[in-house]
Amino acid sequence: MKRIVFKVGSSVLTDTNSIAKERMLNLVSLIVEVQKKYEVVLVTSGAVAAGYTALKLDRKKQISKKLLAAVGQPILMHSYKNKFDIYGIDIAQILLTEDDFDSRTHTKIFQDIIDRALENNILPIVNENDISTTPDQLFGDNDQLSAHVAHYINADILVVLSDIDGYYDSNPHENPEAKIRKIINEITDEELTQKHNPNSDFATGGIVTKLHAAKYIMSKNKKMFLCSGFDLTVARAFLIDGLHEKGTLFTNK
Repeated sequence: MKRIVFKVGSSVLTDTNSIAKERMLNLVSLIVEVQKKYEVVLVTSGAVAAGYTALKLDRKKQISKKLLAAVGQPILMHSYKNKFDIYGIDIAQILLTEDDFDSRTHTKIFQDIIDRALENNILPIVNENDISTTPDQLFGDNDQLSAHVAHYINADILVVLSDIDGYYDSNPHENPEAKIRKIINEITDEELTQKHNPNSDFATGGIVTKLHAAKYIMSKNKKMFLCSGFDLTVARAFLIDGLHEKGTLFTNK
């Protein structure tokens, strides 16, 4: 069976000061449907944003962000568990840092955990462990984390569900004529150094971090599909029906 990694961003999972329950349920429903064709691993953002729903601290301060993540992790996982319980799906939380990809021993441990979870029909839910780690140990955004997870667990494709619905030929906020580039075979250095603008106060990425993730994926001869996390019909059509209607596919093949 082929293997897929989903990455979902904070802006999709949270709405103002609460978990976006309907969007999360839509995501869970899609994952359950996709599990009929793929082994699925979910890389999720949202811990800091979930923590902020219970505790109003300045996330720009490092220790406050860590506390928000500590408070938010159980809130986020509880929300996921409630929704996956509807479908009888068990979940497992896996927290990783950049160091876990630099150590042969550590890498083998999380690879084996994910493999064993999937063998037992348990959905691994991965997030960055930014609570007890230093900045040097962190990717800093889950786009990079998800790309590394996809490579190291030998996934066939990474699907990034975002607040943007693809990679445009120009900034759609500034140019109403901007069009989605449906297939990307190469990413230039200029594209990787452009200014990025996360659309959520709790997002750490933007289009540039997604391009870095895509470049990494492509360098490993794998594919990445970028599409909207608000309207999952595009992801469903691509994964279930094999239709590429919207969204951007990054592939060097």
